[in-house]
Amino acid sequence: MSFMRSNGPQTLLKDGAQMVDEPIMKNILAAREMAKITRSSMGPKGLCKMVINHMNKLLVTHDAFTIMSELDVEHPAAKLLVHAATAMQQEVGDGTNLVVTLAGEFLSQAESLVRMGLHASDIIEGYKKASNEAISYLEELSCGEVSDVLVFDQIFPSIRTAIASKQYGYEDFLGKLCAEACINACPSSATGFNVDNIRIVKLDGDSIYGSALLRGFVIPRSTEGSIKHIKDAKVAVFGCAVDIPTTETKGNALIENAEDLLSYSEKEENVMEAIVKKLHTAGTNVVVGNANFGDLALHYLNRYGIMAVKIGSKFEMRRLCTAIGARVLSKLDTPSAEDFGHCDNVDVTEMGGKKLVCFAQTTDDSKLSTIVLRGATQNSLDDLERALDDGINVFKALTKDKRLVAGAGAVEMEIQRHLSRLAEKNPGLDQYAMRKFAASFEIVARTLAEVSGFNGTDCITQLEADHYAGKKYHGINVDDGSTHDAVAKGIVDPFVTKYWAIRLASETALTVLQVDQIIVAKQAGGPKPRKDQNRDEE
Repeated sequence: MSFMRSNGPQTLLKDGAQMVDEPIMKNILAAREMAKITRSSMGPKGLCKMVINHMNKLLVTHDAFTIMSELDVEHPAAKLLVHAATAMQQEVGDGTNLVVTLAGEFLSQAESLVRMGLHASDIIEGYKKASNEAISYLEELSCGEVSDVLVFDQIFPSIRTAIASKQYGYEDFLGKLCAEACINACPSSATGFNVDNIRIVKLDGDSIYGSALLRGFVIPRSTEGSIKHIKDAKVAVFGCAVDIPTTETKGNALIENAEDLLSYSEKEENVMEAIVKKLHTAGTNVVVGNANFGDLALHYLNRYGIMAVKIGSKFEMRRLCTAIGARVLSKLDTPSAEDFGHCDNVDVTEMGGKKLVCFAQTTDDSKLSTIVLRGATQNSLDDLERALDDGINVFKALTKDKRLVAGAGAVEMEIQRHLSRLAEKNPGLDQYAMRKFAASFEIVARTLAEVSGFNGTDCITQLEADHYAGKKYHGINVDDGSTHDAVAKGIVDPFVTKYWAIRLASETALTVLQVDQIIVAKQAGGPKPRKDQNRDEE
């Protein structure tokens, strides 16, 4: 037993446990390297990462949350950055790269303070003061407000900025699609906006400019029967196969002659016709099924002029039910009045040679929008979807808090200027930590300049001069490396994105700095295979 061998805290634990004393430098190094992975993907001209996950799936993207969620991170300090990115994605839906980059830079700046001999408690105290001051000063940097989220011109700049960071060059086209989809899907009470009311359908082929917005719920397949257009649809939704009912237990039917066979087939036909006739009598003109439609069922559905639509995904079926106000029935039977869904138009349209079924809802308060994306490859379509998700989440953020702040690194540089002056007035040892915390905000503008191919130091010097001259909305111009007024150029971000980014990044950095020991318990699991065990080469 381990506790009989020697003295020390490790003897208290089972064999296989590990303890690391004074791990602060190792934790800072791990967090810095983790942040370095996604930092080069920041901004409109950020570089992509090619990630092959544990399922051997290839991903080419510069979306920080996708990159970090697909990596199997083992180091506990680096995992904290992944948790911060996850929290940012859940809270805002955008700005995950900003959180990871800021947290990594906070810790990287703290490394020099530790090497100087400053105690961790002094660094933590200074970081807490600077973090609180940065968040309070951020409220003074608001450059405007969205008075009405249902006005296109007011929400377009912020959505365009979010999409530009993922799909630079297509931000005007995609931003217009996204803004119109959000306005169409937003109820009269904007606080009730649900991001699930905007669906994205990906069809490979054609160029990005072949993408389109369809007002309603779209299924990327044609109908099962011959009916293609229905107006004022009364929809019955079934979570089972639309076919001849079968018993749950097995049974045998004894057929002795041809007349018995004909009688058996005729009874099946009569049963199926009776079911479809009841649906028709109840006013049903669209039937949606979660499984296959039988040939006999399709025959009678076409005879009675009822459209047949198949949706294989139960999630998509629930979304359709939300859109049209229907209930999913688990048994093939006549729905009650409360079970029916209603839709203004159900039509089969064609886009790029592919059939689509569109449920158009023009009068309902909780409308749906579907963006049909076109692109050359599946990877490019996935990246387009992530860009639009960011735009939709920006709209959602604006329904909660309508304030806007300048983008392009302008807000971060103004916070850096304010905190630097504040640190000079602070007499204690924590002034060094506050000064380093302030310097960390330079990383945003520096990264935007460097990934665009310009000298980061020159751009930062010019930007600092502009901000000390009172030009607090000036940021980096990624096209020529100069500085410009971000607000005048329409480069704005929601206030909540910056607020949560600073808060989560500072809390993550403080958590890492507060750790003075890492204790790893013995890992659970069965016995490991012996090294000398004979194995097949395959």
